[in-house]
Amino acid sequence: MTDSKYFSTTKKGEIAELKAELHGDKRDKKREAVKKIIAMMTVGKDVSSLFPDVINCMQTPDLELKKLVYLYLMNYAKTQPDMAIMAVNTFVRDCDDPNPLLRALAVRTMGCIRVDKITEYLCDPLRKCLKDTDPYVRKTAAVCVAKMYDINADLVEDQGFLELLKELLSDSNPMVVANAAASLAEISDSSGRGLESFAMNATLVNKLLAALNECTEWGQTFILDSLSLYQPGDDREAKSIIERVAPRLAHANAAVVLSAVKVIIRLMAMLDETSEFYDTMLKKLSPPLVTLLAGNPEIQYVALRNISLILQKHPEVLRGDIKVFFVKYNDPIYVKLEKLAVIVRLCNDTNTRAILTELKEYASEVDIDFVRKAVRAIGLCAIKVSSETERAVQTLLELIETKVNYVVQEAVVVIKDIFRKFPNKYEGIIATLCENLDVLDEPEARGAMVWILGEYADRIDNAGELLTSFVDSFSDETVQVQLQILTAVVKLFLKQPSSGQDLVQTVLSLATQDSDNPDLRDRGYIYWRLLSTDPAAAKEVVLTDRPRINEETDLLDSGLLDELISNIATLASVYHKPPSTFGSTSMPVQRLSEQRATQSSTRDEDESPADIPVAQPVAEQPAAPAPALAQVDLLSGGVPNGAPALQYEGWLAEQQGKGLRVEGTFSRRAEQLFMELKFTNCLMQPISGFAIQFNKNSFGIAPAAALSVPMVMPNCTETASLALTTAGQVQRMDPLNMLQVAVKTNVDVVYFAANVPFHLLWMPDGEMERKSFLTTWKEIPSTNEVSSVISSAMSVETAEEKLKRWNFFIIAKRNVELQTMIYASAKYVNGIFILAEFKFSPSAGNVAVALKTRGVDIVPGTQQALTQILQGQV
Repeated sequence: MTDSKYFSTTKKGEIAELKAELHGDKRDKKREAVKKIIAMMTVGKDVSSLFPDVINCMQTPDLELKKLVYLYLMNYAKTQPDMAIMAVNTFVRDCDDPNPLLRALAVRTMGCIRVDKITEYLCDPLRKCLKDTDPYVRKTAAVCVAKMYDINADLVEDQGFLELLKELLSDSNPMVVANAAASLAEISDSSGRGLESFAMNATLVNKLLAALNECTEWGQTFILDSLSLYQPGDDREAKSIIERVAPRLAHANAAVVLSAVKVIIRLMAMLDETSEFYDTMLKKLSPPLVTLLAGNPEIQYVALRNISLILQKHPEVLRGDIKVFFVKYNDPIYVKLEKLAVIVRLCNDTNTRAILTELKEYASEVDIDFVRKAVRAIGLCAIKVSSETERAVQTLLELIETKVNYVVQEAVVVIKDIFRKFPNKYEGIIATLCENLDVLDEPEARGAMVWILGEYADRIDNAGELLTSFVDSFSDETVQVQLQILTAVVKLFLKQPSSGQDLVQTVLSLATQDSDNPDLRDRGYIYWRLLSTDPAAAKEVVLTDRPRINEETDLLDSGLLDELISNIATLASVYHKPPSTFGSTSMPVQRLSEQRATQSSTRDEDESPADIPVAQPVAEQPAAPAPALAQVDLLSGGVPNGAPALQYEGWLAEQQGKGLRVEGTFSRRAEQLFMELKFTNCLMQPISGFAIQFNKNSFGIAPAAALSVPMVMPNCTETASLALTTAGQVQRMDPLNMLQVAVKTNVDVVYFAANVPFHLLWMPDGEMERKSFLTTWKEIPSTNEVSSVISSAMSVETAEEKLKRWNFFIIAKRNVELQTMIYASAKYVNGIFILAEFKFSPSAGNVAVALKTRGVDIVPGTQQALTQILQGQV
């Protein structure tokens, strides 16, 4: 008979019936009633009203009924703390019961009742159970100490439970030792005091090692994790511990094997690397790691991620087992990709030929992502093992001949890296690459091809013609490709001035006049200035020898690597991130969908947005260039229009952005509002596929175009300039200028909030006529007038200039008793006018400001913006 009947729909009045059954004399009826209550509780029904009735059933010798009652108690004790005190006496009695199972049940339930009020009443029963004669009770009590420490750490320390727990490390039963070690480790981690809670010494380590042979597999894992925290006194003690831990490498449980590997690798740091014992232990690490790859895919993935760390620390491990990592047809894609990474790391002079043959086979697979990684792995092998580079290049050429689009594009990308590593060595293949120019449609591949054309412009007969085709489509290319085109054309001009003169003039104009991307504009201005003032210096800068590409760009920092090695078999070693990453207490920005549900949809009638035409993005105009480059003088005055450098703010940290750090600011160019973004990739994989979306906001701000961001490689940064419109959907926010943003990538969707500066929201048509100003000032009631005093030593003329620059227009000006009065107006993008009276008092060093507007709630933001302007902060 199954228990499904308890989950059937309850009928009206059943609570009363259950209460009657709980107070009945028949034990079977009570048990059935409690089962029904547990079932109702499981499906989410509130049965807390039966709390006192269920608690009365604790007084029973029936072990099954007592288990059910304890289960109910654990669930509702937190919501009924006063009633839960009724159970304390029962816990005390059950901890003295002759049946060890009942004693263990009582102490386990005590640890699960997270009610601070009754914790102190449970100290005596817990102390008895820690010294119980039955090992099952003691091991259960050991775990209970860690749970109680989480509730009330001071109480546990004051009552001496930590000392009792340390005594259990010397217990005769290995499972008690294992649970005590696990509890102390948990307490040490939560308290942040490290080894202080352990007080590890040689005697204790010997006891742990003795218990290791008799524990269950999870007990062994706990003990090994504890041993990994111990620092031996000398190399002899470290060698002894390694010898006693080494048999665990042959264990069937993957967790035990990885924990043993962790202990051994940590202790090997104390040994002489030239000793025979050191070499022997390194060789012993290979077979267990290989054995892990025979497990299910999930275990294989964890093993491969840990193997990647171990190989960075000890490259000689697994060197002779390369074939074990060859991909099988039925491996999941995540296992295949990790195997590829390990294969590249194990690549050396003796096995590269076999690896290249294998990788060439992978390039004919159906999974496009895997094929791309396989082709890229061929390039990495070519860079890493110079003796086999020629064979790798030949393999890439054979793959290019297949004419498979994505294979050809990936091959072009890796060949560019080979040229970086071995300059002027494999130019013979450039002709083959140029034949496939029409196939390239991905930004990274097109960028790589453009780089090759620029780098070898003096050796390619029709380099100017090929680059012209890219310049013709300049405006349609991504920023990543545009930057490469700009540099390649400048290289062509420096190497072949006659064929590159017209082309460089064209591309510099496109980069500086038609582009909204700050990086592209800045690079264009730098090249323009170099070419116009000192071509020799330009040649030294642009055509200088670059540092050779590193064959292993994914190596971790040595400090981080040591930290991850110390945490093998944990999430840290799988994600290759420090443990602190998984314990962050900072709260992420509330998701847009949640905020939409909580934001009010009401809005004052006066704040409804006007139908404002969207201004088209217009790039800043550079100083008018003369036809000849030598006549362009960019040295006087720097960048045209005096565009200041952008000051980015931190909008999203990498911990909350799942590896993506977002910085940004807002700007206004030619009366067009822009969001300037800087994306930094803190992951070990590229981030691409960027898209952006805004929540409804007070000013109807929305993207005016799609977000264009090139692929962000690991540890790299890319910038983007996003034109904004104010014709989006409106919803009142708090604060008014808050913009809630969602950014989607191939990794995940991240959320953050940014505040748009109020002074950027003033429209260019905010200047009122004098009559209209006076009429409006009188119409607005005096209750809407807000006054403030701003500390400012700025002259009246400078203030006028700055206010006008940000679309705060001067209507009238007069002098009264050594004070200058200025009347001005501004208009927000949602149609709300701001009327202002400025009273400048040079002797007092301040400005009295009176503001009038129909939308009073916009005044604080206006005051903040005016303060920043008059104090010279913007």
